[in-house]
Amino acid sequence: MAEFRSLRPWFAAAFLASLALMPAIAWLTESPYYVTLFSRIMIYGLAAVGLNVILGVGGLVSFGHALYIGIGAYAVGILSFHGITSGFVHFSTALVCGAAVAILIGLVCLRTSGMGFIMITLAFAQMFYFLAVSLKQYGGDDGMSIGSRSQFGILNLNNGSVLYYVIFILLVVMLYGSHRLIHSRFGTVLRGCKSNERRMSALGFPTLRYKLTAYVISALVCVVAGLLLANLTRYTSPAYMEWMVSGDLIVMIVLGGMQTVLGPVIGSAVLTIIGDILSGLQLGLPWDLDAFVSDHWLALLGIFIVLVVITLKQGLYGSLIPSENRT
Repeated sequence: MAEFRSLRPWFAAAFLASLALMPAIAWLTESPYYVTLFSRIMIYGLAAVGLNVILGVGGLVSFGHALYIGIGAYAVGILSFHGITSGFVHFSTALVCGAAVAILIGLVCLRTSGMGFIMITLAFAQMFYFLAVSLKQYGGDDGMSIGSRSQFGILNLNNGSVLYYVIFILLVVMLYGSHRLIHSRFGTVLRGCKSNERRMSALGFPTLRYKLTAYVISALVCVVAGLLLANLTRYTSPAYMEWMVSGDLIVMIVLGGMQTVLGPVIGSAVLTIIGDILSGLQLGLPWDLDAFVSDHWLALLGIFIVLVVITLKQGLYGSLIPSENRT
């Protein structure tokens, strides 16, 4: 197992270094599309890191975290629609709204567990999805375009490379914060609640308060991801809140390794890149098989995910790490 211990930090360093160098690689290869692609990977990786705070550490499976991505995106879209372009206002409004919604929903959802928790988080996400659809002034089901990106003074987010490095820095900060949280007393209590909540309550820990705090932190990370997504695409839509987006985040976590910090980002990269390749794959196959592959690439992606889950039970990145060192 010693070789795995030495491989782990090198793999993580190489992955983060490749993300840091991606704009330069895109410039050298004359492929600016890579900047957009990896910006999207990091944004969804950031959201997956947030969800993993309650999923990987707390054992709470939420099918409603796409709701918070939508809150972050709509904070940018609605304020920009009314002529407010300050990124500081966008950021603070998104966090305040996200925190308020997360506290209210968390107080309801966290009184349940198991399938009940899953279904209630899904129900709340669908309520907000249909609320966004009903906002005809802001595009309704079609969504709406955002005229310009958030303005943060000297930070010109209209420059794709600047936006890319803002996303990258926030991702690294969140990864570090997630690592510190997992290895703190707070993280230990969350793991205890996951293992045996009744015993933790008997020991005197206010388990609901701990789980609610973790839920709100998790939601706010997704809010930040939604704000960045709206700036990247210059567009906001109810589609950001669909339950399938929450499902994608869970798949990213499981694919990369939910017992790890970096695993959700690895899962986001693998899921996005393979999906991007399969959707435009041209193999020169006979009998219109190329068209069949392009039209049914989700089925092939599903087969890949099933194979990974069956053969690598700790995920792609998690399987590189001994069980005692996974976090």
